[in-house]
Amino acid sequence: MIAEKNTHGFDAAEFLASAGLGRRIVELEPKETFFTQGDSADSVFYLQMGRAKLTVVSTNGKEATITLLSAGDFVGEESLASVAGLRLATATAVNTCTALKIKREEMVRVMHEEPVFADIFLKFLLARSMRSQADLVDQLFNSSEKRLARILLLMAEFGKPGEPETFIPPITQETLAEMIGTTRSRVSFFMNRFRKLGFISYNGRIQVHKSLLNVVLLDQLPEHNSQKPVVPILGAILKPVLPMVAKIMQPVAPLVAKIKRKLAVEAPPA
Repeated sequence: MIAEKNTHGFDAAEFLASAGLGRRIVELEPKETFFTQGDSADSVFYLQMGRAKLTVVSTNGKEATITLLSAGDFVGEESLASVAGLRLATATAVNTCTALKIKREEMVRVMHEEPVFADIFLKFLLARSMRSQADLVDQLFNSSEKRLARILLLMAEFGKPGEPETFIPPITQETLAEMIGTTRSRVSFFMNRFRKLGFISYNGRIQVHKSLLNVVLLDQLPEHNSQKPVVPILGAILKPVLPMVAKIMQPVAPLVAKIKRKLAVEAPPA
């Protein structure tokens, strides 16, 4: 397990849970942006509470959602490039969010001076890189129905250390369609099908059941049993992704939990 506090008193959980020199707490309402594509990349955000999404807009104005973010994620790491440039995407709150905004200079300083923090951040980047590679394989080779199943599981945080949040945050079918590269009507068809098969429940909010894992890992949809993958090795590529990401993030999970506890204690009574 990663030591959360080093010999000279640096506490990573305290650093990520509180404001200080070069960092401040920001609160966003749903649909508010952390930053916009084309803005100056001058800070990194650590999402303390809530969910957000990362989107890009093409030159012809078409928007695509490229990933979803949850508590414990960093966003805006492109600002740490040796030559600071512009934001490559837009980060938007999906629900009410609280985040720590860390100035580029402070982020660079703490990574150089505090190995504990640098280790945490490196593990996050490695997990995100693996997720991006899995997303690419998923987009290239899997059916849109299987891609939707995987996105729902990721939103419910299956595969992360600890108990999954089986209720996913509010999200439109249009956004899901953007993420998996299909139409809203197809997403609606698949969601109704998943509900009939008992993979999800819907009563105001979408609840994802563990049985949906069978769609991703075992191809257990009625017609999938007769439609084997064109490239058999794809199953071997995709199967380890969630457990491997979980293993990488395991040492970080206690830190995220500690940050959440600190925030809960410090929160004013309702």
